Amino acid sequence: MSFNIGENVGPYRIIEQLGQGGMATVYKAYHASLDRYVALKVLHPAFNQDQTFTMRFQREARVVARLEHTNIVPIYDYSEHEGRPYLVMKYIEGDTLKARLNQGPLTSAEIEHVVNSVGYALAYAHRQGILHRDIKPSNVMIATDGAIYLADFGLARIAEAGESTMSSDSIMGTPQYISPEQAMGKKDLDAGTDIYSFGVMLYEMVVGRVPFTADTPFSIIHDHIYTPLPLPTSVNPNVPESVQRVLLKSLAKDRADRYATVEELIKAFKDAWTESGVPMQGTAIVMRASIVKDDKTNPQPQADSQATKKLPEEKKKRAAWRWAAGGALSLICCAVVLFAAFRYNRKPAELPVVASPMPVATQAVRPTQPPPPPGNQNPPSDVQIAIDEVAKDPRNPDAHLRLSLALWDAKELRTAFDEMTQAANLADPNKPDFFLKAAEEYTKREAWTLAASMYMRVAPIYKGGEMPEDLQNNLRESVYKASEKIASFELKFFDRLDNFNQPLAHLARGRHALYSGKIEEAKRQLEQAKKIKPDMPEASLFEAEIAMKEGDNKKALDIFTSLSENNAIPEWIRRMADSFLKSLR
Repeated sequence: MSFNIGENVGPYRIIEQLGQGGMATVYKAYHASLDRYVALKVLHPAFNQDQTFTMRFQREARVVARLEHTNIVPIYDYSEHEGRPYLVMKYIEGDTLKARLNQGPLTSAEIEHVVNSVGYALAYAHRQGILHRDIKPSNVMIATDGAIYLADFGLARIAEAGESTMSSDSIMGTPQYISPEQAMGKKDLDAGTDIYSFGVMLYEMVVGRVPFTADTPFSIIHDHIYTPLPLPTSVNPNVPESVQRVLLKSLAKDRADRYATVEELIKAFKDAWTESGVPMQGTAIVMRASIVKDDKTNPQPQADSQATKKLPEEKKKRAAWRWAAGGALSLICCAVVLFAAFRYNRKPAELPVVASPMPVATQAVRPTQPPPPPGNQNPPSDVQIAIDEVAKDPRNPDAHLRLSLALWDAKELRTAFDEMTQAANLADPNKPDFFLKAAEEYTKREAWTLAASMYMRVAPIYKGGEMPEDLQNNLRESVYKASEKIASFELKFFDRLDNFNQPLAHLARGRHALYSGKIEEAKRQLEQAKKIKPDMPEASLFEAEIAMKEGDNKKALDIFTSLSENNAIPEWIRRMADSFLKSLR
């Protein structure tokens, strides 16, 4: 039985079907209370016959939902409707990398964006102990705003419970991108499996085609196991030798011969690119090592809007979610479900490296370096010291927090954000001391988004009771101040805030819009917040900021003065009002 267009599934109203495959159907739905569209991924009825599968589906959905990374499609919720389990995910309007590749070769900027976005998302998941197992272009989504997302994390893990409903002689994975060990049905899968599949994707982007093609899936699988990799230069003579060397290593048949971590692969690929000093396959930009290696001013990968401009507008709505159902069909057709236990606590080489924008060569910081000899004038940096601590005790949240703080101080903001998430996930969720300590440290640095994230982790500890007033004020202040300059990789913060405090989320989105030059959107978000909670002092503060941006200084002065003199509102609001008054006078 399918969900019907227009019917209500829990709090979600079905708008349209986006795609259908052998495992699931994906729908676009509207969540009225949060005023946003979502994607519902609904398992087909055949899987409902196995109660073990349903239980495993729910358990693994919780595991995947813990992944909090700007380039991973977030899972909002899990529920059931009339006995059919479904996942609620972020709705992304756009298209897949596969669709983009079908239009022609990628530009250098597009390759850069994919390598950074997919690579660091995958590396982050590995640090959480989660494999993807089905890396391929159809599982990479390019949103209309240029953001790139890695989708279907954990699908293989979730599908494992369906062994009784699937053929026992099939293999999990997509033939063109499957690793040899996965193709042979080995159960001891690790990060090397994803590294191989990611390497196939890099091969396709650079060379112009996947390494192995044949008439049948089994022929392709046979080639991955036994046939030597076609040399990239034999397929495309324009591929630089340094880049070919990276592809050969990442696609080694024996996983022990591949890169040990995704970070190592990313660094090697970037270094090879800059070393070659020539355009990649089909690219329009010459990457001159003498120029790009000096450009280290921005630690965040920058989205390339060209990837989006090439997408046909009429295909964007449904094509963006073809991976969700169509990808599952390929898994069913050529997959038997395997179990791989990837352990977080591996050798130190798998610890996070400091990310830098491609094509700048990443400066990987390795915890295996020996301490400097006495009298050395170059003692290890705070980042290196923190990485060493994590290497010694990778399950220690305090070590990850110290690394996050050191990375923030070193202006490596994106990696600092990832380490904050790791620290929070390792901490005891029932003890507030760690989160409060972290929030205080981030507040000192005016790392407002990270501080707010820590305060939001504290809130559930109080369960049905109210948070103490001082903590509520700290949370609201950090959210309000974070919204002015929130980075692109932090935007998922808004989604978490939706589920925490809806009127505050509207104000945060509105303030972000205001300082991005979108005054009408700022006004709309303000009105939404006031409809839900009209007496919020933050709403008045925000209204005055809008007036000031529009040049209505009299209105702004009146509101700021009123707030400054109101001792009944939080002190941080009065201080901000005073600051704005000084600037106006």
